Amino acid sequence: MEYHDKEWGVPVHDDIRLFEFLVLEGAQAGLSWSTILRKRENYRRAFDNFDPAKAAGYDGSKVEELLAERGIVRNRRKIGAAIENARAFLEVQKEFGSFDTYIWGFVGEGPIRNSWKDQAEIPAETELSRKMSRGLKKRGFSFVGPSICYAFMQAVGMVNDHTVECFRYSEIG
Repeated sequence: MEYHDKEWGVPVHDDIRLFEFLVLEGAQAGLSWSTILRKRENYRRAFDNFDPAKAAGYDGSKVEELLAERGIVRNRRKIGAAIENARAFLEVQKEFGSFDTYIWGFVGEGPIRNSWKDQAEIPAETELSRKMSRGLKKRGFSFVGPSICYAFMQAVGMVNDHTVECFRYSEIG
C-alpha cells in the first residue's frame, strides 16, 4: 500500500533508480510484485545499491554469491540477466548520455496519462511496451518482454495507470 501511495507511477529520471526498477521488474517475472518489494532492501545490498557499473563487473564468484543470497530471487537466469543488463545499460548511457534520455524517448514529451475506470481495463502490455521490448533486446537486454516493459513503464511513471477514482491519479497528473 505504501509503495502504491508514494512511489508507483511517479516519474523517475534518475539512472540508478531506473536500473533498480529494471532489475526488480526482471526478477518479478512469474512472481508477485509484493514478493519483490519485500526483497527490495536485500536486492539493494546484494547489487551494490543498483550501481550498474559495479553490477557490470560481476564475475562467476559474485554470481555464486548472489545465488546463495537467501534474501533475493535465486534464479541463475535472472541474476545473469541483471548483470548483462548492467553492461547494456552502460552502453546506452554512453550512446545517449543517460539511460533516462533513451528510455523516456519512448513516450515522447512526458508520461502517458490513461483514464481507466476499473483495474480490469489496464492492459498487461501495449504496442509501446512491445516496441520498448524490441528496442531493449536489440541493445542486449534480457528479461525485458512486453509485459515486463509495461510494468516498468507503470512503476517509473512513464504511464499513469492509476484508475481515475484513485487519489494518486490526479496527484501524479
